[in-house]
Amino acid sequence: MQYKNQIEVPYLTGTKLPVLKYPLLESVDCVKHLFTTRMGGVSSGIYDSLNLSFDRGDDETCVMENYRRVAEYLGVGLDDIVTSRQMHTTNVRVVGREDGGAGLTKQRTYEDVDGLLTNEKNLVLATFFADCVPLYFVDPVHEAIALSHSGWRGTAGKMGKVTVEAMAKEYGTQPEDVICAIGPSICQECYEVSEEVAVQFPKEVSYRKADGKYQLDLWRANELVLLEAGVLPDHIQTTKLCTCCNEKELFSHRASKGKRGNLGAFLMLV
Repeated sequence: MQYKNQIEVPYLTGTKLPVLKYPLLESVDCVKHLFTTRMGGVSSGIYDSLNLSFDRGDDETCVMENYRRVAEYLGVGLDDIVTSRQMHTTNVRVVGREDGGAGLTKQRTYEDVDGLLTNEKNLVLATFFADCVPLYFVDPVHEAIALSHSGWRGTAGKMGKVTVEAMAKEYGTQPEDVICAIGPSICQECYEVSEEVAVQFPKEVSYRKADGKYQLDLWRANELVLLEAGVLPDHIQTTKLCTCCNEKELFSHRASKGKRGNLGAFLMLV
């Protein structure tokens, strides 16, 4: 499979369930991770085929089967997955074994959560995307992880820094120990925003066009946030894979004009 805007990372793996992985995260022995594509599921139509959203009109039976396939790939059950409830905030939540299955096999006990943290082994964190930025965090020293959703609002609110600070508070994490990956999302070329949005970011990540609109680089913006939080430059691996450029392989809200499913980021300690 050839992607537009060809990239070095992440790399595609798997045949029955094609997923994306990061070499930097793969080098850390204490975690498993993946980022889903549209491929390998059972949903149809605009949700074709590995849709992970229950809220966009897809058949719930199909969505649950899609989750089952992801769980099987990771070697866990549905009761081992904890899902976010994203509202484009910088709210993060510490989760434990008692939260296993939240959003899948039982109701969540929380709302308005865009980031999840844990130090429980074999508990899978899951967050969802269709142009926004997935942020993966691993502290191999204290064996703690986090997974956050960062759209333009979350990025402006420095979700990456908020997450690192939450890990420091809960687990004693030192920023220089954290390994991060910035996942597939919309690229600067595809992401046109208003001046009202652009002015919330450093000038180096927003390009002003002749018509007065701006194009925003969420990848670099999140890198800057992580660096500000104290994460080392060589501990950050950034995608160059655009969801909007590759709508046949990845769900994109902008490319589909909102008629789409959700991709998922998954991370767990082992």
